[in-house]
Amino acid sequence: MSNKIAVVIYESTNSGDARAYRGLKTAIEFQEAGDDVVVVFDGSGVETLAAISDPTNPMHPLAEKLRSNILGACSYCAKAHKSAAAIQAAGWTLLTDNNGEASIRNLVQDGRQILNF
Repeated sequence: MSNKIAVVIYESTNSGDARAYRGLKTAIEFQEAGDDVVVVFDGSGVETLAAISDPTNPMHPLAEKLRSNILGACSYCAKAHKSAAAIQAAGWTLLTDNNGEASIRNLVQDGRQILNF
């Protein structure tokens, strides 16, 4: 049986890499097991997506491994955290499905278990 998972990363790398790293590694674990996993960056986590989009960032290979699983980042949060340009330049999507913000409810409606990091 395949699991349907959504890993939501709220933590900024400005407060340390541990939670974001753990979230990405958890997503990879599900991905490698053949589960249906997506990753969303929300809140301060949009800063993480901008940071790990830089090829010199140590977590960049994790983002690239998950590229097809990363839905994107909350558009509202990305603009508020001044990360939108870096996120878009790296080819990620700005999510607007909840009145300009990322929708967690849509992930639940899709039958996904939400894991927050």
